[in-house]
Amino acid sequence: MSELTRVHLLRHGEVHNPSKVLYGRLAGYHLSDLGRAMADRVAAAVADRDVTLLVSSPLERARETAAPLSDALGLDVRIDDRLLEALNVFEGLTFGVGDGSLRRARHWRHLRNPFTPSWGEPYRDIAARMLAAMSDARRDAAGHEVVMVSHQLPIWTVRSFIEGRRLWHDPRRRECSLASLTTVTYEDDTIVSVAYSEPAGDLLPRAGKPFTAGA
Repeated sequence: MSELTRVHLLRHGEVHNPSKVLYGRLAGYHLSDLGRAMADRVAAAVADRDVTLLVSSPLERARETAAPLSDALGLDVRIDDRLLEALNVFEGLTFGVGDGSLRRARHWRHLRNPFTPSWGEPYRDIAARMLAAMSDARRDAAGHEVVMVSHQLPIWTVRSFIEGRRLWHDPRRRECSLASLTTVTYEDDTIVSVAYSEPAGDLLPRAGKPFTAGA
């Protein structure tokens, strides 16, 4: 008999970042009030599922997203560095079209190749480390379910790799909203399907706006 295992890749909730910094792997960026509400919503959504393993990126925003799931599921959180956000040379900057960054000559060398990309960790390396982390989790929770808290680019990159899409892409077209679940189903050690859901979807329009607990 084949054995089905589901690995849920959970993107962390909204981060308090009023300066709109590209925070990447920088320390000190925590969930906003809305982000904590998103994490609570996901915890409620998975509380009755057959989740036997909970894994998180070591960054604060990921661990804070995992915390209510840990309480709801009665599981400790395993930290896995392979779930980290992608490396990016622009960490700590407000970088984007219209803010002047593209006109700064010192940045041009990092923008020469969007296909690798030249400004950060290669997409293929991201996909490889995510797949390795997922494979280990699948093995340890064989026949059950796993939640792994990570970040938008790693989740989207590994999903694109699994589904056979090109890895370079327009970031605005990623289907990986805050606190979303990208669910990868394995039959034994073979991936057989990918699904996507947004347990906190009704909170997304409020992202970036003031949030009142209980509202």
